[in-house]
Amino acid sequence: MSTAVLTSPGEVLADLLPATTASRARVRDAALVLGGAALTGIAAQIAVPVPGSPVPVTGQTFAALLVGASLGTRRGLLSLALYALAGMAGMPWFAGGASGAGGATFGYIMGMLLAAGLVGALARRGGDRSVLRTAATMAAGTAVIYAVGVPYLALSTGMPFGQAVAVGLVPFLIGDALKAALAMGALPTAWKLAPHCG
Repeated sequence: MSTAVLTSPGEVLADLLPATTASRARVRDAALVLGGAALTGIAAQIAVPVPGSPVPVTGQTFAALLVGASLGTRRGLLSLALYALAGMAGMPWFAGGASGAGGATFGYIMGMLLAAGLVGALARRGGDRSVLRTAATMAAGTAVIYAVGVPYLALSTGMPFGQAVAVGLVPFLIGDALKAALAMGALPTAWKLAPHCG
């Protein structure tokens, strides 16, 4: 008997978790949203300063993209919204234990929220089921993060846009490629290992 996972278009990995009633589905979804926010907050504590840049290398972008892909658009957005709101309210789980709104890197957090939604939508269309699709999905999510984060960095610090690109994007491209490679291995493998569903 085959152990291949039978899924329908529109499913994400979180949908494979059983929930036999509507109330259990709500509990499951709430736990997933809280878990996604916590994962992002924990991953943000992996922060390595980049010389000459106010933006550190962190694990939070990778976590945010994985949360979006695994949970789907709605749960992914809620998870990152919870992460952002809790951090703005004072929970020290932004990069390196920071909190509050308005810092030079806050635009990246807003970009991660939008990226989680986009990546979740792409995952619902099968964007996390093969290596090449996952690469494209992660690239799209990463582009959204920078599209919000870099202009915000320029505005909040008063630096020219070209300089913001030089210190807020260019130093991170190799790391982003490595994060995408991890996702390209992890997400399609998770689908292959997923229990029979159907």
